[in-house]
Amino acid sequence: MPLTKEALLNMYRRMLTIRHFEEGITEFSRQGLVPGTGHVSIGEEAVAVGSCSALGDKDYIISTHRAHGHLLARGADINVILAEVLGKATGCTGGKGGSMHLSDFSRQILGTNGIVGAGINIAGGVGLAIKMRQTGQICLGFFGDGAANRGTFHEGLNMAAVLQVPTVFVCTNNQYGLSMPQCKACGNIDISARANGYGMPGYRVDGTDVIAVYEAVKSAVDRARDGEGPSLIEAVSYRLRGHSMRMDQMPGGSDYRPNGEVEDWAENKDPLKIFRSKLKELGYINEKEAEQLDAECRQLFESAADFALNSPEPEPETAFTWIYAPEGVK
Repeated sequence: MPLTKEALLNMYRRMLTIRHFEEGITEFSRQGLVPGTGHVSIGEEAVAVGSCSALGDKDYIISTHRAHGHLLARGADINVILAEVLGKATGCTGGKGGSMHLSDFSRQILGTNGIVGAGINIAGGVGLAIKMRQTGQICLGFFGDGAANRGTFHEGLNMAAVLQVPTVFVCTNNQYGLSMPQCKACGNIDISARANGYGMPGYRVDGTDVIAVYEAVKSAVDRARDGEGPSLIEAVSYRLRGHSMRMDQMPGGSDYRPNGEVEDWAENKDPLKIFRSKLKELGYINEKEAEQLDAECRQLFESAADFALNSPEPEPETAFTWIYAPEGVK
């Protein structure tokens, strides 16, 4: 889409929606309302929104265990997604999948994955299906910097390049794989440089700048749609929370990061603050309008919370549905 005033304001709205959603479910987790755990992307909203804004309506995405932002950036129903996170029957998988197993097939969101790096090969496989069907679509596969050190990364990117599939690989580099700093896990911290080994373009972009992310992904999407094969994009960002909501509730859950690092990113490199300042410079929004938009997005989450919290729990007999094929089906 062209980056008109309307498009940019819509991108900001989606970033705000993601922030309020994830701050809200973090509080729900503290209250014991989220079954198991979940992983928020607070601080990474520009990667989700910039990437998804570069796609067409018929393009696919494959996501990770840290996926709420990707689904909301793609336009998934916030009520249904929140209900699934809370394990309710009105969720996208009837409350069975929870935070790490989300989908919305009506918006070409083929699912998320709790296994680190598992979606990379799936994204390549979807790209191969698109190529064979000649539908002109794209598949965008998200993964994190930790996944870039798994064998699936090398296998998936190499096969995608060999077969020249229309898949765009987006690495959200938040600089920590759980608690491991990237500098201690990689001899070369520039993940995008690995693309050269597979004969595909690699781009390293500021993941706090939603416009920069959009432009990089849009270029890769257009290239793939023209039949020129896959690309790798590394968006350097930072998560302003711990690895998981459960870890944040543990004493010392984020002590693996240097003193002051989180505070510095929150103060100076928060993608919402950066984008709001940009919109003000362009004359597209003023402080009163920004506050009103923030209030609208907060209300959107509160309405979704009312829906989800008042939704029924799954019935016990549904525990075994969607597991086995119906009798007689081959």
